[in-house]
Amino acid sequence: MGCALMGTLRIQPARFGALGSTAASGSWNHFDLQLAFYALALAIVGVLMAYTNSQGAPLESGSVFTRGLMWLAIALVLFTLAAAFDFRWLRTLAWPIYVGNLALLVLTLVIGSGTGGVSRWVTLGGLQFQFSELAKILMAIVLANYLSGRRDKLKSLTTILGAAVIAGPPLALVLLQPDLGTSLVFGAMLFGTLFLVGASARWLLVAAGLVMAMLPVAWEFVLKDYQRARLISFLEPAADPLGSGYQLIQAQIAVGSGGLFGKGLTNGTQTQLDYLPVQATDFVGATLAEELGFVGGVVILLLFSALLWRVLLVGWRSRDTFGLAFAGAVASMILFQLLVNFGMVMGIMPITGIPLPFITHGGASLTSIALGLGILQSISMRQGRQSW
Repeated sequence: MGCALMGTLRIQPARFGALGSTAASGSWNHFDLQLAFYALALAIVGVLMAYTNSQGAPLESGSVFTRGLMWLAIALVLFTLAAAFDFRWLRTLAWPIYVGNLALLVLTLVIGSGTGGVSRWVTLGGLQFQFSELAKILMAIVLANYLSGRRDKLKSLTTILGAAVIAGPPLALVLLQPDLGTSLVFGAMLFGTLFLVGASARWLLVAAGLVMAMLPVAWEFVLKDYQRARLISFLEPAADPLGSGYQLIQAQIAVGSGGLFGKGLTNGTQTQLDYLPVQATDFVGATLAEELGFVGGVVILLLFSALLWRVLLVGWRSRDTFGLAFAGAVASMILFQLLVNFGMVMGIMPITGIPLPFITHGGASLTSIALGLGILQSISMRQGRQSW
């Protein structure tokens, strides 16, 4: 397995030449406008949520809104640079990227800060970075590189085990922060990527069964008390209405009071009166439902559906397994976070602190997604196929 893993380091020069000079430099004629439009529309919704969560002072320096605009500008720059960059160099750099990814996660454990004894954020130059968000995209690159090197053995058990070995260390380092939500995203990305590239469904089901069998052990020896309390609070939030159930109760009040069309931006009582905790981050979905209503929520889901379709199209149109695997990883990341975040806001899934892509306030999540989508644009531009 080790030889197979390292063998993917070697890049074949003929692959560049076969695609021609146009593909090597990238053709903006193949830029996926729909993918960019849907992503930008969702990012604008995120800025609107940042505006309403600024609670009457959106233009003040350092407000949620002004920071949101700053991070959106940075995300647009990263997206453009990633699209212009030849994605095939990522295959050459995949293993240095993997080592760098692990180094950033270890650095977070060493000098990271947070509340409640966690180590999730690193402060550099006055800005906070959450390297676990970037780690999702970096892991997607390495997984795609590994699977593209084993494109003739995708159904073998050794391929699945090798992918798990790659994903294991970053997942474990994130879990040590501790960040249960992000570690679950890593697992979803691994499973989704393997499924999309055609790994053996039988072995994937066996792996899923083993993970389920290990849940009692993880519950007893891995999770901390507050994590267990948050996970089970959704079953009976009224049992501790001022403690572990408080967030969910307030979120459900916000969602229910939004009605069909919502109360309008800056008019949500739960948001503006500060009843809803972490309303700009983990529970921004409740703010959205209260102020934009059921119709607004449906529009957001349609935008996400359209974006996911374009992401998958890039993978399906790709000439190699790298593009398909990377698209699968990005799609799995976005879909899992969307389902879990909306689910926990509505009280049908445990509270795990997973951000809502594009809409949750925070630069780490937005810029990481922008980087991933930019790489997908680079793949689309260099495949020589007209976008649909």
